Amino acid sequence: MYNYVKALHLIFVITWFAGLFYIVRLFVYQIEAKDKPSPEREILSAQYKIMTYRLWYIITWPSAVLATLFALMLLHLNPGWLSMSWMQVKLVFVVLLFTYHFKCHQIYQELQKDVVKYSSNFMRLWNEGATIILFAVVFLVILKNAIDWVYGVLGIVAFSILIMLGFRFYKRIREKNNS
Repeated sequence: MYNYVKALHLIFVITWFAGLFYIVRLFVYQIEAKDKPSPEREILSAQYKIMTYRLWYIITWPSAVLATLFALMLLHLNPGWLSMSWMQVKLVFVVLLFTYHFKCHQIYQELQKDVVKYSSNFMRLWNEGATIILFAVVFLVILKNAIDWVYGVLGIVAFSILIMLGFRFYKRIREKNNS
């Protein structure tokens, strides 16, 4: 039973992250569609609203709920994990993941109402939040060691800096190509 629950948990974690990665890309496109001329703007906006609705409510939210249910089942089957430092740190990242998810939900609702509070460049950077959480959780689960986790955090910080530098480089290329 344990391995089936673990497999289902992993499947829904993967689909949850896939939804989070793609929804923010759709936010970028939706925000950029606002700068298009009419009627292209209205056509794209309507299409992105449909796409984000389906992704958010058919894939991302159900995956988050099912990943959580299977995680709770795993903890029920192996409650000793809660006393392990790596699991406690992982749960902090899970709280961060839910915070990220709820913020994405707020952005989703705003964009469905044509309220744009963020730039497409901000959304490109925001998209890396889920990546950083994913890296942290995978290393914690695989290494299962609080000391190795410290090195992992340093690696995540270095990775984050590389992402930001890559983002700036990509932004310059985009601006150069648009000129």
